[in-house]
Amino acid sequence: MNNTPVTPVANATNEYYINRQNAMESNVRSYPRKLPLAIAKAHGCRVIDVEGKEYLDCLAGAGTLALGHNHPAIIQSVQDVLASGLPLHTLDLTTPLKDAFTETLLREFGENYCLQFCGPTGADAAEAAIKLAKTHTGRANVISFSGGYHGMTHGALALTGNLGAKNAVNNLMAGVQFLPYPHEYRCPLGLGGEAGVDALTYYFENFIEDVESGVVKPAAVILEAIQGEGGVVTAPTKWLRKIREITQKHGILLILDEVQAGFCRSGKMFAFQYSEIEPDIVMMSKAVGGGLPLAVLAIKKEFDAWQPAGHTGTFRGNQMAMAAGLASLRVMKEQNLAENARVRGDWLQAALKELAKELPCIGNVRGRGLMIGIEFVDERKPVDHMGAYPADAELSLAVQKACFNNQLLLERGGRNGTVIRLLPPLILTQDDCVELMAKFKQSVLDALKAVRG
Repeated sequence: MNNTPVTPVANATNEYYINRQNAMESNVRSYPRKLPLAIAKAHGCRVIDVEGKEYLDCLAGAGTLALGHNHPAIIQSVQDVLASGLPLHTLDLTTPLKDAFTETLLREFGENYCLQFCGPTGADAAEAAIKLAKTHTGRANVISFSGGYHGMTHGALALTGNLGAKNAVNNLMAGVQFLPYPHEYRCPLGLGGEAGVDALTYYFENFIEDVESGVVKPAAVILEAIQGEGGVVTAPTKWLRKIREITQKHGILLILDEVQAGFCRSGKMFAFQYSEIEPDIVMMSKAVGGGLPLAVLAIKKEFDAWQPAGHTGTFRGNQMAMAAGLASLRVMKEQNLAENARVRGDWLQAALKELAKELPCIGNVRGRGLMIGIEFVDERKPVDHMGAYPADAELSLAVQKACFNNQLLLERGGRNGTVIRLLPPLILTQDDCVELMAKFKQSVLDALKAVRG
């Protein structure tokens, strides 16, 4: 007999479940406050709530569900594990399944790398990466970047740019130095364009090599090739290449956080590949487990300075996640989902830029592949000296609410939540894109009416 209560209570509404969640769960919950639904079913790019309403999902578990909901290959892989007699997790003991997954994932990096299985979150991957860099170099400091997001655990939060979660927590990990990250629309140096990128590129080199910089040589530099939570901000190629050159020159480990941008989302397997660099450590989670909890580091073997049990975690042997991850990698290759992400993303960006001509409250459209940011502005106010309008957080929030009402699920990010973010499954079709744009345009119009009258 199946006693698992997965069937919704008869005639229960979203409000019924949301009220129960409010009563039973901590104040820490966030998504239900913005997307007030209870999910009954999901398939592909679609989510159906307990009231029977169908939504187009452009959130996809914050980018975790690369193949969408309940992909047949993922479901089959999990069922195969359950029928195989394998234990569901094995600490760091190996199995034939783990062996096959490890070999397949390592092909993306080459023979100079090895893998480390972490606790099943991107934050633990960040913790492990920083610990390893400090262990290898014997140094204490780390350079991170404004706008970066690396997790919510104690050390990972210290590396994260957003101050919202940091202000309430005293004594975060010391020794983190933040530097400005290039931004095509809001240059942190107030220069903009190539001049801004060139200045930030020079600034990083000078900061590391200046004997009067005031900061001792760091153990590592950690960054995202595309900042996700920071508002979908893409690292310029020349800047990222210079960071790789300088860190290599000075024996500083370069850690690339690919937790959200990795696994075909950007139009390549990893977003750093656009710059043709070779990181020392690559952080992976979210899509690496095919939608199930898993986190992995790819480490250049020369920097694998761990002693046995130097970084452990009970759930680093999640067999179902490895099976789902293996199935997901195979589907990505067989169906060329990187190319699908690139093509669909290019189409969506072009369509959004055309919409911005009609609705100038869309100040900037940016991103790569199916990782797209749409920044909302108040075009009624004067532009700054770089030609950018003031950000409009109120309108962005109204757009998200209107999208929900029009059965489109998406999230916001960036400074003060002014950027609408698109992170749909990589299986998105052209028909889905057309529907997405129709819903989004209507939602912007609805939001403008609600906020500005």
